[in-house]
Amino acid sequence: MKTKLLKYIFLFTFSVVLFSCEFLDNAPDGQVTLEMIFNDKARTEEWLAAVYNTIPDPYTPMMMNYDAYADDYSPSEGWEAFGWDCISKIKGNWNSESPWSGGFWGNLPARIRQAYIFIENVKALPVQGLDVATVENMKAEARFLIAYYYYLMVNSYGAIPLQTRLSDFDESFDELMIGQMPYDDVINWIDDELQAVAKILPPNYDSETQKYGRATSIMALAVRARMLIFAASDLVNGNTDPEYLRLENNKGQKIFNSQYEPKKWERAAIACEELITAAHTAGHQLYTEYNSDGTIDPFMSYSNMNFVEYHQGNKEILFSRSNCDYGWMEGHSAPRGWGGQGGLGVTQTLVDAFFMDNGLPPVLGYDANRNPIFNPVVSGYYSEKGFSVVPDRRKTKWIYGSPDANINQEINTVVPAGIFNMYVHREPRFYVSVYFNGAYYRAAGRNMDFYKNGLDGIPDTSPWDAPQNGYLLRKRIHPNTNIGNNNNIRPYRPGILFRLAEAYLNYAEALNEWNPSQTNDILHYVNLVRERAGIPLYGSGAGQIAVPTDQDGMRDVIRRERRVEFNCEYAIRYDDVRRWKQMDLLKGKFDGMNAKGTRKSSDENDSEAYFVRKDYITRAFSDKNYWIPIHQNQLDKNPNLRQLPYW
Repeated sequence: MKTKLLKYIFLFTFSVVLFSCEFLDNAPDGQVTLEMIFNDKARTEEWLAAVYNTIPDPYTPMMMNYDAYADDYSPSEGWEAFGWDCISKIKGNWNSESPWSGGFWGNLPARIRQAYIFIENVKALPVQGLDVATVENMKAEARFLIAYYYYLMVNSYGAIPLQTRLSDFDESFDELMIGQMPYDDVINWIDDELQAVAKILPPNYDSETQKYGRATSIMALAVRARMLIFAASDLVNGNTDPEYLRLENNKGQKIFNSQYEPKKWERAAIACEELITAAHTAGHQLYTEYNSDGTIDPFMSYSNMNFVEYHQGNKEILFSRSNCDYGWMEGHSAPRGWGGQGGLGVTQTLVDAFFMDNGLPPVLGYDANRNPIFNPVVSGYYSEKGFSVVPDRRKTKWIYGSPDANINQEINTVVPAGIFNMYVHREPRFYVSVYFNGAYYRAAGRNMDFYKNGLDGIPDTSPWDAPQNGYLLRKRIHPNTNIGNNNNIRPYRPGILFRLAEAYLNYAEALNEWNPSQTNDILHYVNLVRERAGIPLYGSGAGQIAVPTDQDGMRDVIRRERRVEFNCEYAIRYDDVRRWKQMDLLKGKFDGMNAKGTRKSSDENDSEAYFVRKDYITRAFSDKNYWIPIHQNQLDKNPNLRQLPYW
């Protein structure tokens, strides 16, 4: 049976399994058997490494097939002609026959099957140094990967088949072509698996540099907490949309439960609390750097949180991919005038979301025409007219705001004089995350020039390699990156998928939904994140911001904090918009600065003024976009599958 099974496996997964050519060439008659693989320690380890290989890389083109669907990233619309299919999708050109380069439905089942084969066949090889304890840990790693990959699938598609064992190709057609399981059943199975492996896997490894990225109990608990937060949210907890009510699998079972269950929030809150407790016990904490007087340096803390490795002291990391291809993101974020593709920007709505340095939001929302609703409390402090007359200097060692900044200085300029007033008096996370017109670009030793036909702005030729709305992505782009003059310096940094700050805000959200009376605990975790960010806390003390008086107000506080803290991080924003059922945020006209402007002016009556809001794209997402569609070819292959709502 094993020989026949292997023939099918290799037809399905040969291209993704990492076997050496020498090993294959020396196999009898060119045939590799499972016995040969699992009698060899190196090949056994290679098999497991192949299972790991599909963990998403948060620096590769995921924004082309996931992240750009939300309202953080704004890739150049002209890149649609160069394969950026996210552009056509957000404009409404998406159906069940459209390709989706995320590839979860096509890629993850193969890895899951490899993991089941590994669990069934791996064994101790004492002579080769593979002992029983190590084998049991490796089995737990494989189980974690199965659960994690199924989480990725159910999180993207909602309704998936769940194979809980290694199937036999001699089984009947109906046994092989299984239909989708109810959503809650899938969540429960993954939850059980993650809890089980968390009791087996270590919280960390003694040799972090050699085993960095291997599955740990903390990783399992982190995936579990995020999954249960989604499962408790509006999209799948009490959704009475008729399309969801009618959806049944091939056995007549309802896919989604339309009955709201408060217990799901309790379950999520407990999972988040267990994660935080385990993480703290294992030494995890928010990554923080300090000024010489002992105060937090929020610029350095938030910036280097993305770049410092776990074994270098970044204990905020809970789950990270060890090897990433970040050159792709950096090339598209680097300005055109410095050798980059220069069009991977962020949205104006993200710019609007960042707080002022006094901790208050300048924009409260948008009216029916998507015009900003300004916060009257900051009127006179926040302005979209004119330019600053003095530099904005802060206590920080962050040296990327001006040419005169120096790491040995206690106070540094983060925004020079002459900057559009929209960008002054903003919180530290804004400057670490966004390049705007006039921002200092240390790699080139000059300011960004986004005016039409400027060094980095839209040229008359090749207009796609420039910001279409006035901004470039800065967050997670290493400040020492230098691709100009063919230097191609791209420093290593971790590919963070989960970090402790998310656990804190997940817990705050779950508590507020489950038991909003626990105000002190809720605010404690929100304030931990704000303290590191260098903005005032919520409370009744001097200089603090008034505490919300009801559950809705606290919900708004938590959601605003999530939007800013996790901006442009893999998958978080799109998942939040989906689970909160806020697809309206992704519809309609999106504005930004007048990227075709040539003058430093904020005069709305001047067509050449750069610093005025102007629409640049119309998004057409709808209720169908809460899920990735199952491709039609999969439905054609398996008649037991059912398509997702509205597709």
